[in-house]
Amino acid sequence: MTRYPPLKYVLSSVSVSILLSGCTLPPPENGVWPADIIDLSYWKITLPLEANSGKAREVSVSDIKTFYNTDFFYANTEGGVVFATPNKAPTTGGSTNTRSELRQMMNGNSGGGPKDKMNNFALAANPNAKKFAGVGGQLKATLKVDAVSLHAGYPNKPPAYSMVVGQIHAGKDEYLLYGTDDQFGWGNEPIKIYYKKWPNHTTGSVFWTYEKNLPRKDPNRTDVAYPVWGNTWENPTDPAATGIALGEEFSYVINVHNNIMYLTFTTKNQAEVNYQIDLSNNIDAYGKVDALDNPDGYQKDWFYFKAGAYNQCSSKDAPGIWYTNCPGTGDWAIDKANGDYAQATFYNIELSTSEAPSN
Repeated sequence: MTRYPPLKYVLSSVSVSILLSGCTLPPPENGVWPADIIDLSYWKITLPLEANSGKAREVSVSDIKTFYNTDFFYANTEGGVVFATPNKAPTTGGSTNTRSELRQMMNGNSGGGPKDKMNNFALAANPNAKKFAGVGGQLKATLKVDAVSLHAGYPNKPPAYSMVVGQIHAGKDEYLLYGTDDQFGWGNEPIKIYYKKWPNHTTGSVFWTYEKNLPRKDPNRTDVAYPVWGNTWENPTDPAATGIALGEEFSYVINVHNNIMYLTFTTKNQAEVNYQIDLSNNIDAYGKVDALDNPDGYQKDWFYFKAGAYNQCSSKDAPGIWYTNCPGTGDWAIDKANGDYAQATFYNIELSTSEAPSN
């Protein structure tokens, strides 16, 4: 990796945006790149910066190893990589939530687009499983949440005061994959790992959600929340000693082996929490049949991991639970000072093949 002489000035985010247009970034002021801490060989990143399209900017696998942004994606002096994102900023086309978030690219720097089979994995039950880069996969991460938005226009909507720090996203191009308009490929998420902390609470909650694999217009297409530490997203009670404080380190493992998703959550001051769920049927994580879910689960879908700061405090004001009308000016310095942002620091993000459970 090329290194340059130390700079005598702090690179502004405006300068970074200019440099993203094709010039080479000078080194970080502390000399440490995010890629020095996290192996970024199989990731691209989406940032809350405006691209030429007006949507959020992406940095490719080929560029991310020598990339940072002094506001939203950088290595700190404590051996962590900071992911930050304000409430109001450019978003991707399919979301009203901002993010500073990695997206797995299984083919790495060898090319292919995000929807290429060689950049995604499948379940063993997928009839086309051999055409994908892998069957199953594993993501391990260790992090702390530094901040979630302090304000929300609709504080009682579940996503208020929360962020997603890891997820599996399913693909959304059934025509490309199967050649017919069948019932799969809606781009749902079999897991999103949340951290939520109400402003007046001493601690926050960690929980995960499973989205029923149904069409977007189906009223049963809902997210089922499972507690880890503290409460789930609808509970306004302070989790107190059962929760996780801002700045408190925790780890998660998402291990999809064959058709089963095995989850492990660990932290210093709480008991380890484990779940498992078969993603190829409609049996929930408690072992009960969900008659309102797709009986074939996510069998024919394809998947990729994501990790970072995916702010759930949408600035959009509209009906529906996802639109929390969270305040923001679009000026990072102002929004950060006002507490209208989300931030997490990751000390480890590791991709690997899946592992068979030991028991």
